[in-house]
Amino acid sequence: MNNNLKVSGLNFDISWKDKSENFRRVEKSLENVQSDLFILPEMFSTGFYMKPEEIADRNHETLDWMKSFAKKTETVICGSVSVLKDNNFYNRFYFVLPDCTYYQYDKRHLFSFTGEDEKFSAGNERIIVEYKGWRILLQVCYDLRFPVFSRNNDDYDAILYVANWPEKRIDAWNTLLKARAIENQAYVFGLNRIGIDGNNLNYPESSYCFFADGSIISEIKDDIVSAEFNFEKLKEFRKTFQFLNDRDSFDIK
Repeated sequence: MNNNLKVSGLNFDISWKDKSENFRRVEKSLENVQSDLFILPEMFSTGFYMKPEEIADRNHETLDWMKSFAKKTETVICGSVSVLKDNNFYNRFYFVLPDCTYYQYDKRHLFSFTGEDEKFSAGNERIIVEYKGWRILLQVCYDLRFPVFSRNNDDYDAILYVANWPEKRIDAWNTLLKARAIENQAYVFGLNRIGIDGNNLNYPESSYCFFADGSIISEIKDDIVSAEFNFEKLKEFRKTFQFLNDRDSFDIK
């Protein structure tokens, strides 16, 4: 396995409903960045738009672009997109490897406050990917508010959250990211979008990576938020503080 894993997220002001422009801008922003894994925000190709019938992928256009990018850069790229599958819309988190194989996670907790639950179908499966020896849980935005679903059963080492989490509720985002890291004794990388979207909601720079003790380990340079996962450091922390052994058991329904 890779003892150290460099992870980089793009602070991205998403172009509203413009896939080709967003693909172009991501390529330009990441062309000189060296990393093992790139993260893009929730619905990075369109913005968080609640009329999926207008913008959802029908022919794998975003997934195909991600495969091309991963192959070209020999790097994992991940982020969520709106997709249509079997007459249902999903907020789907793709995790694409350099060989063009991929994992997918459909957002479990849909944001009823804005009617996401009326337009999209919820996923029913928790997805943990394995990459270079690391076990990584995939989560999307509103999932952050529901700790039972992300509870570490000693089955992952890190969580990736991708989001469109606006300024008016940003304290909750910051607080809960830190809490998920502490309670699950895992690395937690939360990537939020920036800028003002088509609904006139503002998104401040608010992307971070937390270590298992709740400390921020990410750094920001230009538009890139980066962190390095260190397996030996995590292993030693868990060995010293064996809190996961005392965790409660839950049934997810």
